[in-house]
Amino acid sequence: MNPFKEKALRPDDCLLDWRAMSPAPYDKRTVNPYTRTRVILMNGTEFENVWFSHQFSRHCPDNDLRRSLALLRRSEQQQQKLISALKPNDETLLEHTIGYEQLAVDLTAHLAKREPDAHVRDALNFALLEDFDHLYRYADFLDTENGVHAETLVGGYTEIMPARPTIAHHRYPFDSIKQPIDGMTADPQTKLCVGIITAAEQQTMNYYMNVSAAYPNDPGRALYREIGMIEEQHVSQYGSLMDVKCTWLENLLMHQYTECYLYWSCYETETDPALKHIWAHMLEMEIAHLHEAARLLEKYEGKQYQQVVGEGTFPAPLVLESNIDHVRAVLGGTVQFTADREAYTPLEQMPKDADFYRYQGIVNADEKQVASHDVINEHIRRFGQDYRYEKAENPIPALRDVHLDNIAVGRTPGAYTMPQA
Repeated sequence: MNPFKEKALRPDDCLLDWRAMSPAPYDKRTVNPYTRTRVILMNGTEFENVWFSHQFSRHCPDNDLRRSLALLRRSEQQQQKLISALKPNDETLLEHTIGYEQLAVDLTAHLAKREPDAHVRDALNFALLEDFDHLYRYADFLDTENGVHAETLVGGYTEIMPARPTIAHHRYPFDSIKQPIDGMTADPQTKLCVGIITAAEQQTMNYYMNVSAAYPNDPGRALYREIGMIEEQHVSQYGSLMDVKCTWLENLLMHQYTECYLYWSCYETETDPALKHIWAHMLEMEIAHLHEAARLLEKYEGKQYQQVVGEGTFPAPLVLESNIDHVRAVLGGTVQFTADREAYTPLEQMPKDADFYRYQGIVNADEKQVASHDVINEHIRRFGQDYRYEKAENPIPALRDVHLDNIAVGRTPGAYTMPQA
């Protein structure tokens, strides 16, 4: 599909009334896990567009252009409110969090498997292991708090087991900044990838930061606070990959193109008829936004959309599906890696005075105060072992003990000897 070749609505025709912004939510007991994750993904995508539009407007001296942005932004806000309403009010914070982490795992893995740029692919696979470990720790906390096994929420599509331990994810801020892609030479699929993953991780960061203050007990507040800080690192990492030479109006077009692609992907892959209808409606609206962005780009910068996204035909749809084999392969090959400026380096090759170790000494000076470690210890104390959902034994022998939370792997040189390539 090429959205530039589709007939577009007028921007005013995309505005919604209150009834339209109040769809029936999905049933948390029967919903397909990937329907839930699509809702989370598109909520985050809409938030990113709204936030980008606000920043654009605050840096724009032309009030006519700012009015055009305001109209698009109002429509995006309404779309975001509609999508947010799809979450049922009986789905708890922790249950919804499992959806966030399943999305993070399977979205990241899918993007990594199809990404042509090796640097971007390495960034995806590196953070993939961290979100995979977050899923494990939230799942254990959910079981401790509510007696709910997260395997029922992920539908058996995503494993739940330790990866690079969350305590090892805390790194000095310099190591989150990566080499940006070059918009002139980057594959259009790479441009889409960077925008999609940045928006998704930003939504997770925002959700966790808000939940941290709202959670009704101290262990939960601490766990969301800690993992929320790591999600901020992920947003910094992925955001630093974006094309820094892209103008504001080129960025506007790219944001709208990304939304069109994602709504089209949701429509193509959705199994729920009611949600499929919503995705089709959202796509129709986004095509109108995209055409308006192309008009503004030509009017104010004299550029054609082809200079930003090529001829515009979408790549294959983004598919949210099980990625167990890919996650296991990445875990087995890179669990001992850490971020090292623009690179990802095995701990055994890091100098003893590296910023990683210095920062670990500051933030994790007392391991007993690290919430992600504490929630596993508490589960083991109460139930005799941690909670997992595994199709086979963990590919890392040091992470197989269900009676011990290993916090040396990924944090201490020699904690695990990776096989030679």
